[in-house]
Amino acid sequence: MTVAQPPTVTDVVAVLEERYPPAWAEDWDRVGLVLGEPEAPVRRVLCVVDCVPETVEEAVAGGADLIVAHHPLLLRGVSSIAPTTYKGRLIHRLIRAGIALYTAHTNADVANPGVSDALAARLGLVDLRPLRPASGVAAGAGRGTGRIGRLPQPVTLAELTDLAARALPATAWGVRAAGVPGRKIATVAVCGGAGDGFLADAVAAGVDAYLTADLRHHPASEFLSEGGPALLDAAHWATERPWLDDVAGHLRGALGVDTVVSDLDTDPWTLHAGSPTITTAQREDRDLRGSQSHAADTARGPQTTPEELRR
Repeated sequence: MTVAQPPTVTDVVAVLEERYPPAWAEDWDRVGLVLGEPEAPVRRVLCVVDCVPETVEEAVAGGADLIVAHHPLLLRGVSSIAPTTYKGRLIHRLIRAGIALYTAHTNADVANPGVSDALAARLGLVDLRPLRPASGVAAGAGRGTGRIGRLPQPVTLAELTDLAARALPATAWGVRAAGVPGRKIATVAVCGGAGDGFLADAVAAGVDAYLTADLRHHPASEFLSEGGPALLDAAHWATERPWLDDVAGHLRGALGVDTVVSDLDTDPWTLHAGSPTITTAQREDRDLRGSQSHAADTARGPQTTPEELRR
């Protein structure tokens, strides 16, 4: 009886790069095989969002031969990988353990299906299309950054926030929202990872709400004051973790390789305490002012172009 040989690192890379071609990545990005012997056998793969000490040790303990990570370990140039440095320690640990490392980042963001498709699926969105369609070599076939979709039935912003908090992987950060709690939401834009660079695209699309991560105070404030969609801000890790299930399922189906998804929360924020000082009256007053501002903005139409909001 002939025993099937396990795929090699080269075999796994070929499957990943057929689904997420490196040419689709942004010019500043660093994707592909980071380290590992091309002909080394791969019996187990660990899929992670971040290659950090905790997930590296998870790979070692679990007997993984390859880590597929979303975020690049070596995004910016380094002059040393000595084990006295943070990244050097990780690289040395991986090499000593015989574990290869592969990264799919912005090429996985624009893919169809890609990172934001998995995020949209967690919310039950249907009729998906790109928030910002891809250009250049990645153009076409529904590819692009973020997704716009329709909820099966409209809900309030408060209900959508609760849905997102329950549907996404749990983190100390949770999900926070900006807007009138009772606002009706039918169409939603999502973007896995840091998405405030696409606020103007959400305005131009005319969606009711936009869910992403890493929203900053001033862009969010200006965006809302100009009558933009309601905003939902989740933990960066939580918005990208759903994609790992898709990657793992694809590798299992294509190669039959044992593929494990890491549920280790690598979001850096570990504690959250809601402010105890806000009163019911203050909350009602804030919501009323927000409702009045939204009504006034709707009546007079948009005052800021998408290009201005992007700055």
